[in-house]
Amino acid sequence: MKRVMTLLAAASVLVGSTVTATSAQAAGTPDGWYTVAAANSGKCVDARAAGTGNGTVVQQYSCNQTASQQWQFQSTGDGYFRVNARTNPAAAWDVSNVSTADGGLVQLWTYGGGANQQWQAVDEGNGRYHLVSRNSGKCLDVPGASAADSVQLQQYACNGTAAQSFTLNPVNTTQPGQPDFGPNVVVFDPSMSSSTIQSRLNSIFSQQERNQFGSQRYAVMFKPGTYANDVNVGFYTQVLGLGLSPDAVTINGAVHVEADWFPPQNATQNFWRGAENLSVNPNGGADRWAVSQAAPYRRMHVRGDLQLDDGGWASGGWISDSKIDGQVRSGSQQQWISRNSQFGSWNGSNWNMVFAGVQGAPANTFPSPPYTTVGQTPVVREKPFLYIDGAGNYQVFVPSVKTNASGTSWANGTAPGTSLPIDQFYIAKPGATAADLNAALAAGKNLLVTPGVYHLNQALHVTRPDTVVLGLGIATLVPDGGVTAMNVDDVDGVKVAGLLIDAGTTNSNTLMQVGAAGSTANHAANPTSLHDVFFRIGGSAVGKATNSLVVNSNNVIGDHMWIWRADHADNNNYVGWTTNTADNGLTVNGNNVTMYGLFVEHYQKTQVVWNGNGGRTYFFQNEMPYDVPNQAGWMNGSTQGYSAYKVGPNVTSHEAWGLGSYCFFSTSPSVVSAHAFEAPNNPNVRFHDMVTVSLGTQGRINHVINNTGDITPDGTRPSNLVSYP
Repeated sequence: MKRVMTLLAAASVLVGSTVTATSAQAAGTPDGWYTVAAANSGKCVDARAAGTGNGTVVQQYSCNQTASQQWQFQSTGDGYFRVNARTNPAAAWDVSNVSTADGGLVQLWTYGGGANQQWQAVDEGNGRYHLVSRNSGKCLDVPGASAADSVQLQQYACNGTAAQSFTLNPVNTTQPGQPDFGPNVVVFDPSMSSSTIQSRLNSIFSQQERNQFGSQRYAVMFKPGTYANDVNVGFYTQVLGLGLSPDAVTINGAVHVEADWFPPQNATQNFWRGAENLSVNPNGGADRWAVSQAAPYRRMHVRGDLQLDDGGWASGGWISDSKIDGQVRSGSQQQWISRNSQFGSWNGSNWNMVFAGVQGAPANTFPSPPYTTVGQTPVVREKPFLYIDGAGNYQVFVPSVKTNASGTSWANGTAPGTSLPIDQFYIAKPGATAADLNAALAAGKNLLVTPGVYHLNQALHVTRPDTVVLGLGIATLVPDGGVTAMNVDDVDGVKVAGLLIDAGTTNSNTLMQVGAAGSTANHAANPTSLHDVFFRIGGSAVGKATNSLVVNSNNVIGDHMWIWRADHADNNNYVGWTTNTADNGLTVNGNNVTMYGLFVEHYQKTQVVWNGNGGRTYFFQNEMPYDVPNQAGWMNGSTQGYSAYKVGPNVTSHEAWGLGSYCFFSTSPSVVSAHAFEAPNNPNVRFHDMVTVSLGTQGRINHVINNTGDITPDGTRPSNLVSYP
């Protein structure tokens, strides 16, 4: 069997790193940057004139340590790699005209997934490799074994000569004094030129703008200072300031999300991205954050207005711990949750707008307009964040729990909390295994998980109180072989933040569990909290999981979660009623659990099951499964369909504010759901401000909760219920 290389960003040398093709495919994550040198000449593979455009010549040239000679090998599966250019990571080595002939020339071209842009690296020993085109089976070659500068590389029948042999050497891109955050963290310093910063921002965005189900991940971090840049945020990109306050980093320009890629400016699929801990002086006085789920906007200060749509459809999102000096305009957003923030004013409403602890929020007027306003959050912890202290050291700030709070945590200076030095963290980089992460946890380390896709063959096990697991750049965990991705013991004060848990192709019973079944400890003084923790079943692969999140511990705080069984994918074979199977999104068995910003969609049975007492939910957004085959295939006993949110029959106290559930039974428009919400008849089980909607004429919901509330009318119009009972 041929052997192929796996590039491990964490390794200091490459020699001898060989795995089977199957292993390389499993490790298919973004990796480090390398120089590639021809054995016959000693010269480096180079993008001519540091070019970035399609057709840029890939040549050999005297090694000069510039970006034009840095290449990223990124797995495409089956033991092949795309080779990205540092000058433009969206562009990859490409055999011109999809040639299979000897002499086919190699250039840069925007990566499109073609076999002429994929290469197998075959280990020759002694640190050398030959690189084989997937399209032709021919080798990367220096024509005529030339030793001259500026010779364009070609493909040629593999012949074992030095002209087809290359060495790869890792490039150290870490700034002095900076921890090694791996290949997918970009750190900007205010001493850098705006044009240099803008070029890098543009190259990341050009790769990520449409990359909804790709494996690339980025964290873009700005050191304290002032910048003049346009920061357009694409898929799987998190933009972060590295100050202790949002005002420590100022962007004169924009930090924004548009919907240009999905005309007509449809923001309903602008997922998986984030902006955090920055201040913005927006060009023209207004910035735009046109997003839907899993796109948190945290610890932001906008010195102007903020628009939440791009003129087309938009489907809901999250703002917390942020100050908008001007007006927030929600436009076409169907629903939205804002928590512990300060607004100059708010304009706009559709179905379900929730404000919890927001200064400057409109008064509670549901359903006309549909504003649900709660003056204070009863108990909350802000998300931990990375920052640089006055001495230039990286630390993670962990905010303390606060009660009965409104406004931002930073309005009067640094909020109460604890700073943890970076040396208390194991910095996980692409290529790290579950065993590596568990060994670090067992040794008492916290985890900082840098951007990448991490395949797990065993569950990550958090056992120590106060452990912090902080992901950057939508870091993604994939449990393989049916394992659970993460188990958190029933201990005080664990913080898990910034992760996407993506179901593997073998069914997992549970993707994440907090506390073992039957947990009874009281954690009121120091609860476990989950911040920007997202779950996905299908979409990027044929994912399967019976349960996504099970919370058994008491007093847990959920702080923005999107729990999603995918309703669409780039490859339609990755979604379908019998394909990406998933019963329940969230099950809560613990007492006194509080959820802010709970988005749960498309699960095949009851989507939220709440069995613990004392539960509270502030904002719930739901879509029932689109792909129900027929009514007979979607029955809960004798009841038509399954509830979106069910409070168990033995619960004696529960309260929820601002809930919405929508149906669109595209496969079988005659399907009916008996009700969206289900709860025992108890005066201490209370619901406030509920809405159901049938999107078009594709099915209906007969009642809002139990047997109360009107049937959903046709024409995408809401059925509202102010209170229950």
